[in-house]
Parts: sequence; C-alpha cells; structure tokens
Amino acid sequence: MEAPSVKPPSWPTVVLFVLSMLLSISNGLMPPVVMLNKLSGSTNYLTTNQLWFNQTLDHFSPYDHRWFDQRYYELLDHFRSPDGPIFLRICGEYTCDGIPNDYLGVLAKKFGAAVVSLEHRYYGKSSPFISLSTENLKYLSSKQALFDLAIFRQRYQESLNLKLKRGDAENTWFVFGISYPGALSAWFRLKFPHLTCGSLASSAVVQAIYNFTEFDQQIGVSAGPECKAALQETTQLVEQRLASNAKAVKTMFDAAELEIEGDFLYFLADAAVTAFQYGNPDKLCTPLVEAKNAGEDLVDAYAKFVKEYYLGSFGASVQTYNQKRLKNTAVTDQSTDRLWWFQVCTEVAFFQVAPANDSIRSSKVDTSYHLDLCKNVFGEGIYPDVDSTNIYYGGTKIAGSKIVFTNGSQDPWRHASKQTSSPDMPSYLITCHNCGHGTDLRGCPQSPLTPEGDAQNCSSPDAVHKVRQQVIEKIDLWLSECQSVGWRSSM
Repeated sequence: MEAPSVKPPSWPTVVLFVLSMLLSISNGLMPPVVMLNKLSGSTNYLTTNQLWFNQTLDHFSPYDHRWFDQRYYELLDHFRSPDGPIFLRICGEYTCDGIPNDYLGVLAKKFGAAVVSLEHRYYGKSSPFISLSTENLKYLSSKQALFDLAIFRQRYQESLNLKLKRGDAENTWFVFGISYPGALSAWFRLKFPHLTCGSLASSAVVQAIYNFTEFDQQIGVSAGPECKAALQETTQLVEQRLASNAKAVKTMFDAAELEIEGDFLYFLADAAVTAFQYGNPDKLCTPLVEAKNAGEDLVDAYAKFVKEYYLGSFGASVQTYNQKRLKNTAVTDQSTDRLWWFQVCTEVAFFQVAPANDSIRSSKVDTSYHLDLCKNVFGEGIYPDVDSTNIYYGGTKIAGSKIVFTNGSQDPWRHASKQTSSPDMPSYLITCHNCGHGTDLRGCPQSPLTPEGDAQNCSSPDAVHKVRQQVIEKIDLWLSECQSVGWRSSM
C-alpha cells in the first residue's frame, strides 16, 4: 500500500480537535458540479467556513493508530446556548463545501439548534491518501463512515463543553441525511442509539439491492403513458443507430468519448432519470411528447434535452460515465465518481438494470455491464456483497427506533427505502407531480437548490407541509423525551 497522508497523533485527539476548532477556520472553495449536491451561488449555503478534525483511519484495528484530516462545518447562528440541540447533518458521496440553505436551516431556527456537518471520508478534501488505488480504498465503507460520525459527535460535544466552561454535559442530538446520507442517518441511530435522540432518513436507501429493476419501473410510472412510450421509442431508435453508425449518434449527444457502448446507454438512461428524481419532469416529457405527436425525430428531441438540460443547466458531465476516467487513481475534483462506484461495487450494488419486460433503458444495461465495470475499474475480485450489507443493517427490516423515513412519490430510489411504518419508525410518502429525492428538505425542484427548501413550486405544497409538520412533531417529541429521562439513559 502506498504511504498515506496520515500520521500518528503526537497529542491527545481531543486537544487537537479543540485547537482545530479554534484556529483553523477558513473560507471553503466552491465545489465542482456534483450530481447529488448541485449548488451554485453564496445564498445556497448557510456557511462555507471549513474546520478540521483529526479522524482515525481504521476504526476496526486496535493496532493501526494512523489518522487523517477530515473537514467539517458548524452553524451557530440559531443555537440556544448552552443547552440547545445539535443537529448533525451527514454529508455523503460528494464534495461537501458547506451547509446547504435548505429546510434544515428552518428547523434549526425553530428548535434553536446548532448545525454541524462532517464530510464523508475520502470525498472532497477529506481523503486519507494521495492515491485512490483499489488497495487504498479498503477503508472506504459505510461502517467506517458511521464510526467517523460517532467519534466526531463525541469530540465535538467535548469541545463544546470546554468552550462553554462546563463539565460532562450533554446536549440533545438529532441526525439528518438525504439519500445515502439518509441511510447513514438511519444506520447511525440503529448502531449508536445512545448518541442521538432520533434520525431523519430522507429518501434513505437502506436496502442494498443487486438487480434494481424497480428503479427503471418507477421511471415509467412517474413519466406516465405518453412520456414513457416516447422514451421507449427513443431508446429503440438509439440502439438501431448505434448498430449502423455509433460515432454519429454519440456525437449527437456530445458523448463521442464514451467508447464502451454500455457507458453511453447508461448515460442516456441517467439523463432521463434526473428529470424525475430531482423534480423537473416537464423539462423532459413536454418536448419529447410534443416531438412524438408531431412526427419529429425523437432522437433529435432527446439529444436537445440532454445537451441543454442534463449537460447544461443541471451540470452533469459525460466523463462521469467514462470507464477510462473512472480508472484514474489520482485525487482530483473529479474523484467522486470513482469513489462512489467503489462503494457500489463492494457494498450496495443498486445495479440499475433494465427489467425483462417493458423497460425504458436499454436491455444492454444489464447485470453483466455493471459487473464488468467493477472488474475493469477496480480489478479482479471486486463485487458487491449485498447480502452482508443487508444482514448487518437489516435493510427495510431495520430493527431501529425513533427514525423518521420520508420519500417523494416520483423518486425511483424510494424502492430502496423503508416505505412502511413500524412502531417508533414512521414512514411518510410525499405525493405530487414533482416530488422527488429529498423533497421534505429540498422542496421543489430538488435540483437546483431551492432556498430554505421552499415548497411553493411543488405541485402540491400542502402534501409537503403535511409531512414536514409530522417530522417536526417527531423531532419535538424525541428531543423532549431525551431531556425528560436524562440524555445518558435515553434510548
């Protein structure tokens, strides 16, 4: 293994942490375009002041005492000192360059809470290594990330007590996350119930799925009959043209560099997914259905959508789908894709394969395509151990408590989430035409960011407000229960 940019601490970790809090505040850099966290403009962050925490590299080895610098943020604007709650917002599979100005800021103001947010190990500026070789990625997992959060939570509480000149006090904590961080939020409460009063698991993908056919099926439902038919016909036409002149059709989509046919077809499928996942269905369906009804070339119409919306205003990159680039082991602004694919290829899969019948995406985006990608990018022996992941966390049968699950009706990822309520774990579905990924915190559309998660552009604002009120009631109840029974004994 190459030498990591980590070293054994010479001082106790808590002392280093306190010093980092007091001395290392600096301005964060604006992120590159990242699909799940696309933000632009200073008003989209509540803070970008970055701080640093000395994190253990391997939480599961009693012999490895190396550590690395992990970035985090804090927002104290609404904190009701000294005993207000602390909201831990989990960052995930993206560069974390600040605390977004979404509905969590509204909740922090309502509850008088501080907000802290820890960047996920390996992502952004929190990389332990100067090379992202497959060998060096062995410490990249949800299990390690959960321990990162637990250690950070403890050290932050200790540093706050020192700052406030008090003894072994405990503020009440509540954890939040969307998507994969939503799953981490649920799993954090499951594994460390003594460290948080509860969790909000928004669009939380808690069920690892090998062949995720429900993903494509939900796109068909969300699209509706007319748009679904237009998308299916477009896929068929693209496949025909690939067979006769692959370079020409790829060039139409500004994607000639995608030499592997599966990469190109995956790219085209993802472009459509994004419209439904992030609350912009009409940007896709309206022009596509109009083109079909007018007898116009559907491939031309779809290429226009991909270039103007997906690659344009949404900000996706063709290189995200290029396996040649995914093999690059250098730490760069574009490393996110390699890192998330490693987690896909080792833990969760979520292989978005075409269903056997009535699919929207090409049937060539199949299990073999995904497994070949894992092997090509990371080497022999890399494949997702989905069964172990679900055994460890429980999947949708998670045996936790005080976890709120929320999902948007149009979001294909909701089929990897817990969609049925169980005792002490309510699950709420927000139903509307453009309610997608993380609607309860992001509002509509879900990308680009809507300040304060404003729901006025949702087709049914009342549906969003109703679920938000239910979430507020649970947060209020569970924080109160922590306070009433004493935090240390709160379960």
